[in-house]
Amino acid sequence: MLRCYNLRKSYQSTERIDALNDVSLTVNPGEISVLVGPSGCGKSTLIRSLALLDLPDEGKIEVDNISYNFPFPPDKEFIKPWPKITVVFQQLFLWPHLTVRGNITLALKTAMSNGIENRYEEYITRFGLNDLSNRYPNQLSIGQRQRVAIVRALVLKPKYLLLDEITSALDVQHINRLMEDMKEIRNEGTGILLVTHLIGMAKQIGQQVYFMDQGRIIEQGGAESLRQPKTEGLRKFLSIVDV
Repeated sequence: MLRCYNLRKSYQSTERIDALNDVSLTVNPGEISVLVGPSGCGKSTLIRSLALLDLPDEGKIEVDNISYNFPFPPDKEFIKPWPKITVVFQQLFLWPHLTVRGNITLALKTAMSNGIENRYEEYITRFGLNDLSNRYPNQLSIGQRQRVAIVRALVLKPKYLLLDEITSALDVQHINRLMEDMKEIRNEGTGILLVTHLIGMAKQIGQQVYFMDQGRIIEQGGAESLRQPKTEGLRKFLSIVDV
């Protein structure tokens, strides 16, 4: 499993900002966990920390049988967790000068994966992108770009998939399609951590729920947490966003 313990991360600008303050969280294989909370509460920082793209100041992260303790010793070998952990960010980060095929196969080449073409064909067929292979990102709809970004992540066959607010620009039809995709990915054994502001979606697919505010995990539990919150913080948050 992917697990973090007591993570702390701060930034210094005009004043010290505690982005993560004693955060602990678990993502189980074959399970969808959702992370909700107000803007600026530290959700994206936590995603980057879990993926070891931005190392925490303190705490511990476990990726199956590998442990990372922070601050990370400069003389210790850093075992890369990628692509076992793979992230899809809100901005998607598709290369504008590459076609759909180029964007997806580049990820496979970078990971030095075997059977690039076979795996590419498998996933674009599965996600209905066959007719888009030779298009560039600016020739795609937002929903299509989002699916390309997800396929680019999935062809690497990650064990843990972290999705950071990728639903922010999608319409209802694409959101429903995405929910079905995530259920299928989960059923294949991948652990998913979804950061989302869509409470209805979180209620439908979330098996574990984490509510974050001001750099802390304020409440965690099963999907019932979004229907019967125990903390005043989550109740107030839901009263604003769950309309």
